[in-house]
Amino acid sequence: MASDPKDKIIFALDVEHFSEAQKWVNLLKDRVGLFKVGKQLFTHAGPKVIDMVRQKGQKVFLDLKYHDIPNTVAKAGEEATKLNVAMFNLHALGGFEMMKKTVEASKTISKSLRLPRPLVLAVTILTSMDEGALKEVGVQGPLLDEVSRLALLASKAGVDGVIASPQEIGIIRERCGEKFLIITPGIRAPSDKKDDQKRTLTPKEAISAGADYLVIGRPIKEAKDPLEAVQKIIEDIS
Repeated sequence: MASDPKDKIIFALDVEHFSEAQKWVNLLKDRVGLFKVGKQLFTHAGPKVIDMVRQKGQKVFLDLKYHDIPNTVAKAGEEATKLNVAMFNLHALGGFEMMKKTVEASKTISKSLRLPRPLVLAVTILTSMDEGALKEVGVQGPLLDEVSRLALLASKAGVDGVIASPQEIGIIRERCGEKFLIITPGIRAPSDKKDDQKRTLTPKEAISAGADYLVIGRPIKEAKDPLEAVQKIIEDIS
């Protein structure tokens, strides 16, 4: 777990072009702990964007949310490990075997290549979903129950932590213990637009509740002064 407040911030590089990603990494490289590379940017730029971030001396959270048959996701996890990212994720809904096999594959390949093993994280329920959205896909139980069940399953499979809404931090801590990492998107200041996020908290509220890392994109990217916005977040969580 990061101890320096700035190292708890993962900036979401949710941009269209490689040049935009470079701009943000150059601007924020000494102000945040990691840079998240998601589906849009990775599909556009591929592994070279990870190389770019690492060449700046920064860490990468590869946010591709793998969800497929166990062998396919395990192989993807091997490739993520070869890219020397600090973290990558998969969907807990892929099941116990998928998660366990991916963790084991990542450990094996990192040992054979003498690379640091990346943290493997599981997505519980996307922060864009609420109980109404869950019911639409056939999940009838309370959202909190579903999140805690998936988090516990991920923990038993050897996953290092979960991506979860800040509003579920308490139940995950209770079920999975203090060493289980919790990475929270859906971070917004009270004055921020919620956009497509349904379950949000402020940075201070999320850290106070027990989050280890905060994934933050639009509140920094859309600020008039992004550096000032980052500094306010650091002060908020210090």
